[in-house]
Amino acid sequence: MKINKVKNQISQRGIRLCTFGFTAGTGILAAASCATNTEEKKLPNIILIMSDDMGYSDIERFGSVIHTPNLNRLADEGVSFRQFYNTARSCPTRASLLTGLHPHQAGIGHMMNDRAVDGYRGDLSPHSVTIAEALKPAGYKNYAVGKWHVTRHITENSSKHNWPLQRGFDKYYGILSGAASYYDPGALCRDNQLISPFNDPDYTYPATGEESYYLTEALGDNAVKFIREHNRETADKPFFMYVTFTAAHWPMQVPERFVTPYYGKFDKGWDELRREKYAHQVEQGIVDARWDLSADSTVTPWDAVEDKRFETRCMEVYAGMISCLDKNIGKIIDELQATGQLDNTVVLFLQDNGACAEITGRERPLYYAPVPEGEKLEPMQPDELQKDGRPWRTRDGLPVKRGYGVLPGGHDTYIAYGKGWAYYSNTPFREYKHWVHEGGISTPLIVRWKNGIKAAGEIRQTPGQLPDIMATLVDISGAGYPQSYNGNTIVPLQGVSLKPAFEKDTESDRFLFWEHENNKAIRQGKWKLVYKFTPQDEYKDVDRPTPYDKWELYDLENDRTETKNIAGKYPEKVRQLADEWERIAWKSLVKPYPEEKYF
Repeated sequence: MKINKVKNQISQRGIRLCTFGFTAGTGILAAASCATNTEEKKLPNIILIMSDDMGYSDIERFGSVIHTPNLNRLADEGVSFRQFYNTARSCPTRASLLTGLHPHQAGIGHMMNDRAVDGYRGDLSPHSVTIAEALKPAGYKNYAVGKWHVTRHITENSSKHNWPLQRGFDKYYGILSGAASYYDPGALCRDNQLISPFNDPDYTYPATGEESYYLTEALGDNAVKFIREHNRETADKPFFMYVTFTAAHWPMQVPERFVTPYYGKFDKGWDELRREKYAHQVEQGIVDARWDLSADSTVTPWDAVEDKRFETRCMEVYAGMISCLDKNIGKIIDELQATGQLDNTVVLFLQDNGACAEITGRERPLYYAPVPEGEKLEPMQPDELQKDGRPWRTRDGLPVKRGYGVLPGGHDTYIAYGKGWAYYSNTPFREYKHWVHEGGISTPLIVRWKNGIKAAGEIRQTPGQLPDIMATLVDISGAGYPQSYNGNTIVPLQGVSLKPAFEKDTESDRFLFWEHENNKAIRQGKWKLVYKFTPQDEYKDVDRPTPYDKWELYDLENDRTETKNIAGKYPEKVRQLADEWERIAWKSLVKPYPEEKYF
């Protein structure tokens, strides 16, 4: 009773009691949050922004011709990390980013289905905490906007245990699934309720004359809405906002006003444009001149392309989608500035995987998505939920067109931009989404925080990967990383804080580690060991080590484009890194693999 009385007196005087947790990267028990209310107000807001299925060089400051003024501003007023890594696919990246663990440790080593092995449950692990759950004890309010994609339970009557509000967020607006029409997204959700874009009482989309609703604009608007509501309701507290745009994931859809500036910009085709981009990257210091431009013999040469108008239209629409993305990042920046919060807000931007070479919607000449049995091709009612990630009809009852030659952009099309343009988007690197060569896992990381970063416009070469984001945010906020949560033991944090690198590059001999669809890589310092799985490598026991002679070794200082395999020259380095990969794989729940093949 006396203890409670003292606590009440302390609370009434505006003093927060100390809470304790293990400080990121140290394992030392430390006071995680022990501050007065006045001091609490000085804690920075945090906005973590991620785009979808974009290549390493799709934004201006990394070599693109696509206009991204708001991302340029963040880069010019902060620091840009040139050697940061994701996990090669959307859902594992989100699991790793949210939890500070390797994706298999977070339960999502592959896709959103249960493979009966802990690393492959397709559902965020109860032995993890999200950034929101970690920051909440430090006084943060938490908001999520955009693509969730870390649970297989996304239907009306399914369990909501891994929906955003059950994982530490106070408000949510976005899609729970992995892909959706931008004009009528499936699995659209506000807080804990699935909705239609056209029956949402909390958001009235602005009419433009071109379309009624567009997802990228809605995500930007709702992020601004949450910031305004936070200032009105809980301005005395800092906030964390997780903003995950679906752009520029297929389908290639965007209002035409965003496409117009790019008419004719890509008519030279991906071969010539890729060479031009590489030369520009070298000139600007984005790419080291020692690195040769990689090549992919499986990409159709531009001169042999069957329908050049179709292909250039795909890239024009893709560019327009990125311009729309950048515009909506600008809405968030503008709101922070208008409310005097920009300089004390940590704004981070990154991408979830490399450029996407998938051929969704391009498989054959014009065809219409089949009408499901028992359904009719007729308009949908405002309250009717869109249940399909790849819908067969539009909201106004039109059939959805697919196929090679169908010009994308409109609400009645559903098409990816294709391998040739992914090749261009990933300049100068090898491979794409799915693979763990540099083209599959490399992402820009931009961090702006005027009150905490003295540098402006500087480049960092410090390598890092997704678990480092949680470690960095725990470090910045003074929050503790728990050993247990909700009665569950929590896997220790796998990342290292990037905060020291905000001021200058740092060096480390730590291992960076990847696995996706049996594609494998490990990096230590300048050395990277990588293995690309092919269907010919049909091991009967996938849990046994990959033979040493199957690995490729690269010196990333001299050859980050991975054009010179030097495994034969350094066999001891191959064995050392391959053995270390095996150790981390078992520790991180990569192994055991599911019994069935999934790659």
